[in-house]
Amino acid sequence: MINDIFNISLSLPLEDSVLIFSLILFIILFAPLLLNKMRIPHLIGLIIAGVAIGPYGFNIVPRGSIQLFGDVGLLYIMFLAGLDIDRSDFKKNSGKSVVFGLLTFLYPMTLGTAVGHYVLGFSWISSVLFAGMMASHTLVSYPVISKFGVAKNRAVNIAVGGTVITDTLALMVLAVVAAITAGGLPNYFWVNFAIKILVFGLIVWFVLPVLARWFFKNYEGNVTQYTFLLGLMFLASFLAKVAGLEAIIGAFLAGLALNRLIPRTSPLMNRTEFVGNALFIPFFLIGVGMLVDFRVFFRDTDIIFVTCLMTITAMTAKFLAAWTTQKTFRLTVNERHLIFGINGAQAAATLATVLVGYRIGLLNETVLNGSIIMILVTCSVASLMAQKGAKNIAALQLNDNAAAEPDKDKEQILIPIYNEKHVEELVNLCLTVKSKKRVKNIYALYVVNNTRATDALEKEARKILTHAAETAAAADNVLTQLLRYDSDIVNAIASVVHEQRITDLILGLHEAKDTADSFLGELAEGILTQCNATTLIYKPAQPMATIKRHLVIVPDRAERETGFPYWLVKIWNIGRNTGARLIFYASEHTLDYLKKVHGKYPVAAEFNRFDHWEDFLILSRDLKPHDNLLVVMSRRNQLSHNRTMEHIPLYLDKYFKAYNFILVFPKQDNPDNDRPLINPSMLSAAHSNDEEIARLFK
Repeated sequence: MINDIFNISLSLPLEDSVLIFSLILFIILFAPLLLNKMRIPHLIGLIIAGVAIGPYGFNIVPRGSIQLFGDVGLLYIMFLAGLDIDRSDFKKNSGKSVVFGLLTFLYPMTLGTAVGHYVLGFSWISSVLFAGMMASHTLVSYPVISKFGVAKNRAVNIAVGGTVITDTLALMVLAVVAAITAGGLPNYFWVNFAIKILVFGLIVWFVLPVLARWFFKNYEGNVTQYTFLLGLMFLASFLAKVAGLEAIIGAFLAGLALNRLIPRTSPLMNRTEFVGNALFIPFFLIGVGMLVDFRVFFRDTDIIFVTCLMTITAMTAKFLAAWTTQKTFRLTVNERHLIFGINGAQAAATLATVLVGYRIGLLNETVLNGSIIMILVTCSVASLMAQKGAKNIAALQLNDNAAAEPDKDKEQILIPIYNEKHVEELVNLCLTVKSKKRVKNIYALYVVNNTRATDALEKEARKILTHAAETAAAADNVLTQLLRYDSDIVNAIASVVHEQRITDLILGLHEAKDTADSFLGELAEGILTQCNATTLIYKPAQPMATIKRHLVIVPDRAERETGFPYWLVKIWNIGRNTGARLIFYASEHTLDYLKKVHGKYPVAAEFNRFDHWEDFLILSRDLKPHDNLLVVMSRRNQLSHNRTMEHIPLYLDKYFKAYNFILVFPKQDNPDNDRPLINPSMLSAAHSNDEEIARLFK
């Protein structure tokens, strides 16, 4: 064994794959930590580490040994950008993205072509390719923006959408110039190119979501779902290359097409981000650094001038695009920093362009070497600007939240568990409706009947609670496990509600064992009687992530009740976190109030007038596969209560069994059913919810 150890080659560059991988992992761990003390972003730290260990530094690691992981890292950045985008905001800002994409393409093309022809003396066609090299950019800074939690900012949506446009146009310039140099554009070049792009777009946008929805509905394994998702990303990237585009375009569009199936709060999303940020993306950044060769400055004095000229031209053009976008759409200075941080970094597409240009003889070795230094400088400056903008915006958001009375009615969610069958779905619903991420405000409760308690029963209870905690932890949330002994389960739950100041209850629907059982079950009915909290009773028929639409039935005058803001923000969070469309059915004046809320806090939604709850079954005509039905109920003697509500559970049991549905019971001013009905003349004096909605929706 000792001989084997001494037989391992330690000559440089290293050849042992285990040693190389170990070294890279320690670099990923320690390089950012060391450079953060000097306030250098961790992205730059990884690039500098790549310079040091690369073939032009100390030649410790051959670049080919990490090439595969680096390529995956670049695709991962684009894929995560697509997953993070709010599709409603993306659609809303699509026009702005087009404008920005054209600006960030045309400015570098104009300046770059002029500099290439009139300053460096290139031919017109070489100058166009030289400009195309600077027109593209890579989302190197996106992990920084995501880390600060501002990935859904409108400026980020605009810039990321524009990235797809400018990179596509820049790569089209490369394809056209290469074709002309090779002997001219072939017949029907544009027709063939357009057809391939159209077919590629249709497959990614329509076929991949159908496949993913079917897979997620039928296969629940965590590893299985993640592997399938990764396979779809690579498939879309490959299809983009077949269509004549760069693989990064396919990865981004795949993320955009699939993001409604992967809620931001889901364990699958957390897993996807974790693997990318921990492994693949750092490998890509180290690989970028390994391309840098500082020795060229000492071999060729002209390269200093060319490198400086290229860098200044690229950064000036990209800054002008960000500045023009800011002024045109009245964005803030910090949002301009974000845009410049996103579009200022040159990397993958730039490198691809310059390598092709060098191979076909349109760009010389000086430009090739200069572009590598330009990549390092632009990535560093863009990362610093992105960090500055993201940090300032995150600080402003934090101040706004701090000013919004955070301790008032602090959100506390309880999940009473009495059946292991739907533990994961109940926890996932909780993660979807909760307002804040990574806050210790989730409790799972299992009540053991102390008259029948045994060691085996307690062991089973702890197993179920552990399962719930693991499901929450997979999405980076902390769930507190509560085990109680009581002969009265309802009394135990009510006690926990009071002790922990629970604001929201999430229950699984009781499964009737005989015809004498009520639809909700004695447990749920008892809880509704004794616990005045916002209560969601959930019957899952398929995973929440595979739902396309949520049909929300709201009773008349619901907006006048105290509990209205609290259940509304839960439903709003479902729309925000899943991206699925909310379709509201309500009376005219209730719809007017909902539209007012929607105007201030936009989410994908539709509004349909629905006045007669006696015609509740008519709604079955609007239900489609992959729909979820949310019915807002009310306790007796409350403003929004109507007699038809007593029949809703029976309707759901008889006609809507094949669908997901959630019964929402708002907390009320007076949950006591024996109290007389409020006089209609008092409606004008009912509680105003405007201020509470403004507080909760922040």
